Amino acid sequence: MTDTRLASLQNAAGPVSRETFEALLRFETVFQKWNQRINLAAPSTLGDVWARHIVDSAQLASLAPEARKWLDLGSGGGFPGLVLAFLMKERGGQIDLVESNRKKAGFLQAMVGEFGLPARVVPRRIEDAAGIVGQPDVVTARALAPLPLLLELASPWLLGGATAFFHKGRDYRSEVEESCKRWSFRLVEHRSSTDSEGVLLEISSLSHL
Repeated sequence: MTDTRLASLQNAAGPVSRETFEALLRFETVFQKWNQRINLAAPSTLGDVWARHIVDSAQLASLAPEARKWLDLGSGGGFPGLVLAFLMKERGGQIDLVESNRKKAGFLQAMVGEFGLPARVVPRRIEDAAGIVGQPDVVTARALAPLPLLLELASPWLLGGATAFFHKGRDYRSEVEESCKRWSFRLVEHRSSTDSEGVLLEISSLSHL
């Protein structure tokens, strides 16, 4: 079982050390305990946190291997932000985790401290974070908002040259069409390695129409 989990992680994220893998296994256990006290993830997804959340988040690392400065919006239970931070601990890089919910921000801060992760928790609304968070290479968000709103929220950094990676489900095309009414951007669709109907939208060169 352990070897299968390691294989699934490496298939999604590329080479991962045994140390990082074991740290993510410990994180999964801690996450489940915290989730009993505060709602960090949808109950329907808790039967397979490893595949549904951890591996699903980790696949982003293989899409931007050269990026060193990351920004995760609406980090919530740490997906994908905390998982990426685990990978950055061995690969290099730093990530800012923006989360306005006090309890969730507290969880994120506890995980950063417990595992010594290269991450900074920014307990602010996304709209108020632009003056605090510097220009990243990559902006991520997962299960946060429809694409038109995501682009608006991320625009302070995307207009500055950052690339976005957004997890989306099977109905993403209508969100892309709606977004094109206001924005111009370069779009690359990556098929999800964990969800047959999911995609990772890579968005760059954002500009107003």
